[in-house]
Amino acid sequence: MSRFFIPKENIAENKITVTGEDVLHISKVLRLKKGDFFTCCDGRGFDYYVKIAGISKTEVVCDIIDKQKSDTEPPIKVTLIQGIPKAAKMDYIIQKNTELGISEIYPCSLNRCISKTEKDKKTDRWQKIAKEAAQQSGRGIVPIIHNTINLKEAVEILKKSDISFAAYECEDKNTLKNVLLSKENPKTVAFLIGPEGGFDVSEIEFLKNSGIAVISLGKRILRTETAGEAVLSMIMYEIGDINKF
Repeated sequence: MSRFFIPKENIAENKITVTGEDVLHISKVLRLKKGDFFTCCDGRGFDYYVKIAGISKTEVVCDIIDKQKSDTEPPIKVTLIQGIPKAAKMDYIIQKNTELGISEIYPCSLNRCISKTEKDKKTDRWQKIAKEAAQQSGRGIVPIIHNTINLKEAVEILKKSDISFAAYECEDKNTLKNVLLSKENPKTVAFLIGPEGGFDVSEIEFLKNSGIAVISLGKRILRTETAGEAVLSMIMYEIGDINKF
């Protein structure tokens, strides 16, 4: 069934009003009409089963038939801090990690980043990509895409999580599984992925001196756009919702 994220100001006690681009999608693409049903989500974990009461060129007014807590969100909150890649790779990273259950993504400017994204320059577009991916994959929330941060700011975010780590291709002892099993019943996980050129030695030393675990993802070196989704998949399998089916 079709699903749309609705801003909280468009949700009343017994009615929901759909506005913006979704009106065209509902009326022209899906060809829904008065009396048809679809699902709305408030982006805060609640789903609304609605019936169309009226359609105009600018809005779709719906009656709320039922409200339920979304059952598609994982029991843990996972944050990805991503070294900024070049070209459209960040679009892919946001889309796929949203599908897999990420909660927040921070672009991070590191020494070997080829692309130097200015604060706020691409955040709005990236947030739109996250919304579309969340909508398509049946998420109960839209992940937050933050403005670009630096390594020092990244460390402060990592420290706030129950489990945190950075993936580094030159690490050969500490594994992801060891870190994930280091704490019972974690509620939050945050991890850092380097850009195409990886981390430089000074950055790894700074992470270690700051108390951030550095882990290996195995003997093969993953591309930056692959690493995040691979890590998130393993997190969801080991301590998230996938292993609870």
